[in-house]
Amino acid sequence: MKKLFSNFKGDLFGGITAGIVALPLALAFGVSSGLGPSAGLYGAIFLSFFAALFGGTNTQISGPTAPMTAVSMVVIAGLVAVNDGDMEKALPSILLVFLLAGLMQVGLGLLGIGKYIRYIPYPVVSGFMTAIGVIILITQILPAIGYYPKEDLEYVNEFKPMAEEIILDNILKEEAGEGILVLEDFKETIIRAEKITKEEMLKEAKTLANTNASGVIGAIKILPRALKNINWLELALALSTIIIIYGFKRITTKIPSALVALIVVSGVAFGFGLDYRPIEQIPSGFPVPNLNIFTEFELGAISPYVFTALTLALLGAIDSLLTSVVADNMTKTKHKPNKELIGQGIGNSMAAIFGGLPGAGATIRTVVNINAGGKTKLSGMAAGVLLLIVLLALGPIASQIPAAVLAGILVTVGIGVMDYKGLKAIPSLPKDVSVGPFKFSSEVVIMLVVLVLSSVWNLVYAVGVGLVIASLMFMKKMGDLTAERSDVKSLEKESNWPDEATFPQYLKEEVFIKHLKGPLFFGSTSEFQQLADQIPRTASTVVIRMGRMQYMDQSGLYTLEDVLIDLKRSGINVLLVNVLKQPRYMMERVDVIPDLIPEEHIFETFKNCLDWIKENVKDEFQTAE
Repeated sequence: MKKLFSNFKGDLFGGITAGIVALPLALAFGVSSGLGPSAGLYGAIFLSFFAALFGGTNTQISGPTAPMTAVSMVVIAGLVAVNDGDMEKALPSILLVFLLAGLMQVGLGLLGIGKYIRYIPYPVVSGFMTAIGVIILITQILPAIGYYPKEDLEYVNEFKPMAEEIILDNILKEEAGEGILVLEDFKETIIRAEKITKEEMLKEAKTLANTNASGVIGAIKILPRALKNINWLELALALSTIIIIYGFKRITTKIPSALVALIVVSGVAFGFGLDYRPIEQIPSGFPVPNLNIFTEFELGAISPYVFTALTLALLGAIDSLLTSVVADNMTKTKHKPNKELIGQGIGNSMAAIFGGLPGAGATIRTVVNINAGGKTKLSGMAAGVLLLIVLLALGPIASQIPAAVLAGILVTVGIGVMDYKGLKAIPSLPKDVSVGPFKFSSEVVIMLVVLVLSSVWNLVYAVGVGLVIASLMFMKKMGDLTAERSDVKSLEKESNWPDEATFPQYLKEEVFIKHLKGPLFFGSTSEFQQLADQIPRTASTVVIRMGRMQYMDQSGLYTLEDVLIDLKRSGINVLLVNVLKQPRYMMERVDVIPDLIPEEHIFETFKNCLDWIKENVKDEFQTAE
């Protein structure tokens, strides 16, 4: 406890400064996610406080981040669509997925997975981060110009026929579930269909219109229509916000430019009574737990999102631990990765229970905290308390912030989150993959695949595809490199080892010596497979020297077994020399020893083997001459 308050003044100032930086971003991420500004604020409050309290990085400031918000948008949009566009109905399932992600993070920490997060390939992270920037940038164009698809009635009317089909389909499903759907009699169907109001039809059409215009592809498709319906006031507010954010940084970086833009542009819009669109109302009072998460729990509703929850957990872990490394470098300390994951998991779980967005350790906020004097966990807790005070004291005022201002803030976030370092490196990376006459860099391919798939398809699946491709390419590279060094070569490339100099010349036609250097594994089996075909027809005995083969995997084991079977069928004796512990264990597991190679054909030294050869191998070739 004494240690916690050892830097009280610095921690308090650092936490307050980081909280001020976090405020506009929390509101913006909440609006962007679809849950509203209060969800972003709740997420920042609870995650910042509890992740600091239980985490393993003293100076970490946590809250909603761009990558976590982008994945959260996938969950929110999917579950809202499943629940007929009703956010209130979908909310328990949405928060349950977020809670599950938090609990998974706690599990990752308890299992000690924190130290392995660093093995995720850089091209996957780079492609993902750039995709996040692209997604935020493109999807914020519509609110920045004041266009909202579900409010464009002409556009919404295009979806009314589809809305009718969906509503009728739902009626038929209900009747089928109740056992009253009969082909000969659709009276009940007609009665229920007649009860559908125009408001219900319009609501469904609006949901479809909004869904069709969501995401990168949707925003691009609707953009020509949006540009014909620009709200010039909203565009002016968004552009003013962007100009102030970039312009104020040139004056000073000590005061967060996003906060300055938020206050100045919102103040002008409100003070002059401009007819702008405000953000959603932020509820006043202390946040209360959303117990519907537990009372309305349905396994079927969230089961399709378990993998998404795991992605949120892993993404939050990567985001947080990367920030922890930055904090370590600045403070010359060392974080505890598994403890940090547990803290992040508890923070995200608490945020979900109170209706907040999930998040992670935020690099910019953490750097601001350290530069302002933060040194202990108290700084992160102070940031959470400050945001709670803002919520309680300034909730009604914050509700007057123009939506276009937050869109402008998010545009700058989208531009800033892209991995320009990775993009700049594209021309200079070595081209190590060939497809016909064309050569590519495997790392560039991985980055672009993740970038494109994340932007136009699905963030979660794109990361999975990127990891698979990266793993396969890594295995291929390692296989090639190890095979090169392993000396598992064709017979023409074999050369004598020093202790073979005394081998009898008269037996060189009858005995062939094969050397194995390095592991026999999936990457080095292809040439070894051809051993039986390459042995000279005069040979009656093959010596396989294994003293420099330390490891054999399952692929290597079965390849060796196949080769030995082929040699046995050809009537060739096989002698093994200096079989090391792991390869011998593998061969004994599948009975290669002693079924194919009896114990008397296994020798500890080449000298012992040579003695056996001299006694048992006849000079048949010379005799035949």
